[in-house]
Amino acid sequence: MGRCISVVGLGKLGASMAAGIASRGIDVIGVDVNHSAVDAVNAGRAPVQETGLADVIAVNRSRLRATLDHADAVLNSELTFVIVPTPSDDRGAFSLQYAAYAFREIGRALAQKRGRHTVVLTSTVLPGATRHGLIPVLEGYSGKTCGVGFGFCYSPEFIALGSVIRDFLNPDFLLIGEFDAASGDHLAACYREFIANGAPMARMSLENAELAKISINAFVTAKITFANMLADICDRMPGGDVDVVSNAVGLDSRIGRRYLTGGPGYGGPCFPRDNVALAFFANAVGASADLPETVDRLNRSIAPRIVDQVARYVPAGGTVAVLGLAYKPASHVVEEAQAIQMVKALVDRQYRVVAYDPLAGPSAQQEIHGRAVIFDSVRSCLRDVDAVLVVNADPAFTALTPADVSDGTRTVTVIDLWRCLSAAFASAPGIKYVPYGRASKSLPIAAISDLWRTSAARYVGV
Repeated sequence: MGRCISVVGLGKLGASMAAGIASRGIDVIGVDVNHSAVDAVNAGRAPVQETGLADVIAVNRSRLRATLDHADAVLNSELTFVIVPTPSDDRGAFSLQYAAYAFREIGRALAQKRGRHTVVLTSTVLPGATRHGLIPVLEGYSGKTCGVGFGFCYSPEFIALGSVIRDFLNPDFLLIGEFDAASGDHLAACYREFIANGAPMARMSLENAELAKISINAFVTAKITFANMLADICDRMPGGDVDVVSNAVGLDSRIGRRYLTGGPGYGGPCFPRDNVALAFFANAVGASADLPETVDRLNRSIAPRIVDQVARYVPAGGTVAVLGLAYKPASHVVEEAQAIQMVKALVDRQYRVVAYDPLAGPSAQQEIHGRAVIFDSVRSCLRDVDAVLVVNADPAFTALTPADVSDGTRTVTVIDLWRCLSAAFASAPGIKYVPYGRASKSLPIAAISDLWRTSAARYVGV
């Protein structure tokens, strides 16, 4: 008899993990408190929108079922992944509310089970949360001792929305925080059966794994913020070009090119909150939180700074088209999206704002409460505008031509935050093209020449 794995929580990550594991020929039981999610999986449909999920579920329907009953899943599987929300609380920490409920139900199921079972938390938490917050729930409701009556691991995933299945099945590495070696061995053996790219496994204590998870995301946010600082400097420096600088910096093997493309700030459901959570935990244990706090402050300053740039070209009262509302291309998610902050700031500055996103329009409408007009096509959005703000590099935008933006009878300012539009925009009639992070040719040389002319002269007597 082959393995059977259960997955508690059928959101974007949980449903994608369940489908991905089933695609490797392993039986999977999904669990959710939402009737519609369970019904969708049992009907061979995706319970949430995620790239490729519907197809993977449909193809592997015979190996994947869902239930509302945690006991059904636990008693009929050998290992349970728990992927439930751990939302940020008012301190910046992660709430254990939903995880504790899931662990209570799993604990009750473990009380009925003979033989060892391993519980694996995948949701992001802070150091100490599993050992001192959640494992006691399992022990209390099961009547068993962790490491004896059941195994436990903390093993978060490093995925991006829009490519969850691919990222889950092809990770850079697998992070395993283990209560004991036997628990880690069990999880590692399961991973080897459905992770086929030979990813290395980093095995460590629960607390070190919990810290490693948020540290990785916080480090990436620092790198993004550094690149965005370079973009701001290059935008103000005669001849400056952030892509030229970043390409050179990225050649250093200590740094690398990924996440070094200057543009708008980071957003989404993970990066902002993980950075804030690291600052919270550092403060809680008496360590310095200066770096994550500064990164968060700088990231939140970008949207107002971009709106200041719009104001340099278009007076208040003008119409600005915002292209890209999701936090990244090919996503429905607008959580902490820079574009949403820009829309709100533009409206506050008395601009008329129109917007378009291929996927995120309905979600964005809920966030901006009707303060901007969201169109259902990019060309409708671009009619009679004074400026265009390209906030993400979605193919729907990179395929635009100058003729889509202006008929040449009046000038439209195009501010391209990713420098992703074709070179034709730079010389097209009726368009003032502003590639953010690439200095205007008209920027006066005095911006930097006065810094050094007298400084050098005093050493040589000129």
